[in-house]
Amino acid sequence: MPIRHCIVHLIEKKPDGTPAVLHARDSELGASQAMENLLADLNESYNAKQGKAWGYFHEESGAYPFSGWLSQYLEGNQDFTAFSRQAVEHLQKLMEESNLSTGGHVLFAHYQQGMTDYLAIALLHHSEGVTVTESLDVAAARHLDLGQLHLATRINISEWQNNKQSKQYISFIKGKNGKKVSEYFRDFIGCQEGVDGPGETRTLLKAFSDFVENEDLPEEQAREKTSALVSYASSQSKIGEPVSLEELSGLIDEERPKAFYDHIRNKDYGMAPEFPADKRTLNQFRRFTGRAEGLSISFESHLLGSKIEYDEARDMLIIRQLPTQLVDQLKRRKD
Repeated sequence: MPIRHCIVHLIEKKPDGTPAVLHARDSELGASQAMENLLADLNESYNAKQGKAWGYFHEESGAYPFSGWLSQYLEGNQDFTAFSRQAVEHLQKLMEESNLSTGGHVLFAHYQQGMTDYLAIALLHHSEGVTVTESLDVAAARHLDLGQLHLATRINISEWQNNKQSKQYISFIKGKNGKKVSEYFRDFIGCQEGVDGPGETRTLLKAFSDFVENEDLPEEQAREKTSALVSYASSQSKIGEPVSLEELSGLIDEERPKAFYDHIRNKDYGMAPEFPADKRTLNQFRRFTGRAEGLSISFESHLLGSKIEYDEARDMLIIRQLPTQLVDQLKRRKD
């Protein structure tokens, strides 16, 4: 992925209300293999993060100046270093106002992936480790710990500039311990949430379950289509790309590539044509499982409501069309 511009600044800040101290770099980082490796690892870690939010810029204002600075940079009215310096000074100010915030190295990277331009901003932290030196001694070593990536954003610059109706060109990591942990970072970007990834994914899975039931598909076909849906949506999530309903429909049924897409449109589920899939919701869709006191139950989720019913009031599962092997065992036991 070609890196157009990249720079790192340092904000020293403890989560105790003390002032944040900025150490700003005065020039861009030069191109290097290490920089390319860092950005590739950052993207991989970012894509794997669960619980990301998607949205779009607030209208530019004194409270949300970032989009204006980004526009000035993209229009050539200031260079990347000056843009990043303005932005990191604003982040420093917001950090000081948030007692929960912790400093770190702030990476700004403008890069291209395929035909799309992105801006990534991430707050990076170090971890202590050990290494073996050339003289075969064991020594302490510090390294960037991308597994501890808690505050980061990725802005699809191309979509922002070319699709004025889009409400999902910004993604950012939500804080694990509640909204307040990450809201200062969201305000720094000036982002408002637009597309509800988990909600859209749940609606997709409901639409798919309805589709399978309406089509009255054999169990083997239903399983294959379930696998195709989950595989496609998971792979799109892994590379940070949205699910396309039209593309998904073609994968689910190659002979009738519009069947699932038309089902969604005709039933008016209110879904966006493209949306970011939520990995956690997808993983829960694969199977329902449970074990307790010698009992083990596992079944694919699309069977719920057809072959399997859940009676919540009586705390019961009603299973129809039992597997032949199980029926034979029960009959032998009865005899």
